[in-house]
Amino acid sequence: MPRMRRTTMLAFVVLGAALAALAFSSTAGRLADDPAPALPSVAAGPQSVQLDWRETYGSGGERIVFEVESLEVHENGWQARIAVTNDTSVPYALGDPRATLDRAFGLKLFATGDDSELERRNRNGTLPITRPASRYEPSLPKLLTPQATWRGTISAPGRLVARSWVRVVFGTLVVVGSPPDGLDESLVWVTDHAYQLQQ
Repeated sequence: MPRMRRTTMLAFVVLGAALAALAFSSTAGRLADDPAPALPSVAAGPQSVQLDWRETYGSGGERIVFEVESLEVHENGWQARIAVTNDTSVPYALGDPRATLDRAFGLKLFATGDDSELERRNRNGTLPITRPASRYEPSLPKLLTPQATWRGTISAPGRLVARSWVRVVFGTLVVVGSPPDGLDESLVWVTDHAYQLQQ
């Protein structure tokens, strides 16, 4: 079992995605909604890291598996190689490809890599806005059917803050029909793992 489940109301996702557009105009500004002192405004330099993260939501034969293989940061953009597997008995909708606000795939930047910060901010509803992916290769399917895996690269323009901690966001996944026991109807997953960006 993962250390925690992270579910987000769709309205919050839409609002977060809209606000994220404003964040792109900032070269390396303050971490959004973070009550802690802001990190120095220094853009992260080019870097590439093999992460090999694997996390699960659910248990036994009814679970969703999230993987982050690698992260690359460029002069003015980023990309992550990720995968999501529907190891359940029901399909999950990943959002209409024409309605990008339905999606929260991307990155969140935190002041620390501590699990306690993630837990506290999730509990208080003060998670940083998502830096949403603007490109998916290959395209996300509209439905992730039982036992299916989508594996690909998500990316977006915009600089990231050096020394901030990156967590990868998956979602929104919405069950089609009734969810299996122990699983919620909709899910946005923020990774337990975090990587500190270098300057």
